[in-house]
Amino acid sequence: MTPARILIIAGSDSGGGAGIQADLKTVTLLGGFGMTAITAITAQNTLGVQGVHPIPTDMVLAQIESCISDIGVDAVKIGMIGSAQAAHAVADRLAQLDDVPIVFDPVMVATSGSLLADDATIAAFERLMAIATLVTPNIPELAALGGEGIAARFNTHVLAKGGHGEGPMLTDRLIAPDIVRKAWSNARIDTPHTHGTGCTLASAIATGLGQGLELIEAIERGRKYVREALALAPGLGSGHGPMGAPFGFHAYA
Repeated sequence: MTPARILIIAGSDSGGGAGIQADLKTVTLLGGFGMTAITAITAQNTLGVQGVHPIPTDMVLAQIESCISDIGVDAVKIGMIGSAQAAHAVADRLAQLDDVPIVFDPVMVATSGSLLADDATIAAFERLMAIATLVTPNIPELAALGGEGIAARFNTHVLAKGGHGEGPMLTDRLIAPDIVRKAWSNARIDTPHTHGTGCTLASAIATGLGQGLELIEAIERGRKYVREALALAPGLGSGHGPMGAPFGFHAYA
């Protein structure tokens, strides 16, 4: 059986907890085949981001074209975008795809608090939201993008993640252009090792969509995967460490 082909457009995390590294782990453990278009190289660990080097836009597009033209693509996950120019160019290219689900995780700030997108790049996120099947902002990102109304404005689905909320229970809400379709609440997992949660969830959902799952099914499996990964965090580093790798998670598939 041919695995679902998942194109990951995102930045590299040298510490391995988030970005391309987390995306590839997730896609592989969920039975997909991951391909990458790296948008930026970061010097990063559990304590923060020490340096960012954006990849030139033409090279980002060349990576995308190499994957699409030869191997093909069943779903796309977009994470960190290195520049506004890259955001516009990626949106132009992906708009040419036919019936390929796109999951956009609007990365602005790393778990450590380090800025990963400037104002111009965040403004250019509108182009990516307009072509996305699903946008997965956390609470601060959703506020910066314009609130829950972005679902109707860009005719997309928004998974408003509650991980930055207060209290012992956290709620994620799936917002369609006209209604809240579904909400999920779970007890907070008490751990500082949350680096890469957003990347991992978006990649898990994209993999599910590429495998033919309906949107809600893909979200539910992705949430279960992330919660198990949080519970398995190995405690690496002195700050916000990476999550664990739930080998054998196929039992949930």
